[in-house]
Amino acid sequence: MTAATPPLAPALARAEASHAARRRRKLIVAALVFAGLAALPYGLRDVYLQNVLILTLMYAALAQSWNILGGYCGQVSLGHALYFGAGAYATTVLFVTYGVLPWFGMLAGGLLSAAVALLLGYPCFRLAGHYFSIATIVIAEIGLLLVHNWDFVGGAMGIQWPFNPDSWWTLQFARDKVPYIHFAIAFLALVWFVTWLIEGSRWGYWWRAVKDDAQAAESLGVEVFRSKMAAAAVSAFFTAIGGGFYAAYVSYIDPESVMSFRFSLLFALPAVLGGIGTLWGPLVGAAILIPLTEISRSYLGGGGKGLDLMLYGILVMVVALARPEGVLSLFRPRKARAEEATP
Repeated sequence: MTAATPPLAPALARAEASHAARRRRKLIVAALVFAGLAALPYGLRDVYLQNVLILTLMYAALAQSWNILGGYCGQVSLGHALYFGAGAYATTVLFVTYGVLPWFGMLAGGLLSAAVALLLGYPCFRLAGHYFSIATIVIAEIGLLLVHNWDFVGGAMGIQWPFNPDSWWTLQFARDKVPYIHFAIAFLALVWFVTWLIEGSRWGYWWRAVKDDAQAAESLGVEVFRSKMAAAAVSAFFTAIGGGFYAAYVSYIDPESVMSFRFSLLFALPAVLGGIGTLWGPLVGAAILIPLTEISRSYLGGGGKGLDLMLYGILVMVVALARPEGVLSLFRPRKARAEEATP
């Protein structure tokens, strides 16, 4: 045993060096990708396509936020519309009623949603599998009904943002969508970087262990309940930031426009489509799903035959059957997939 121990040290050092090199490569690739995205608005002058780009980037960031809980920790939530709506309403009410700048409103909404996630997580994380997913749907629908009947936040009528001069302070730009694109890119880059940091941390390893086998992880000393709660809080915080940005972008919100069930699906599906539990899966999935959804809705949705929804569903089914690991797995050889599984 003693004679065999020394050769292990160089092997361990090589493994650590390889791991650090892979993480550095991911960071360099991310810098290049986000720099390329930042240059896109200057070659894209069509307002409609700019809108599609903004939504794609926003949903990529929101899918990455969902991926923290659903992808890395394995807790499939279908109620993230609750956090999205909380962020949208917190930002809107603070700005419209009290004159608080949207930047602070988004932060307040994020903290509120993180607190709500911790409060709801205490009973919900006692459930497992599809029972947990059903519980998140029910809670989000209860939240939707409450907001529908809450006069302080406008009830079913919603809240209209006041018209102000273009300004980064109020995050309002009536004639120029480029600032919104830059904000969406910065938001996506922030969520991606936080996910990258977590992926290589103790929490990241704990979350993946919980996802693989919670009972086995607990037997090895992983604090399963605390891991789930932490993942839920981080995921809810960033989802609410996205809700505040969306409210500023559209300048009007009502319960159905920020808290309906379709939002929960649109947060989860890009991650599932692109590659759940990966750094780039949500962006790849959103880059396919959101333009397809928006463009097909524009050109086919008006026919009243639901062809846009059919294409949408067919795409998801094909990928689910052909590549359960997501579209991203098509671009990685087997060796790279094994490396990806060990960040």
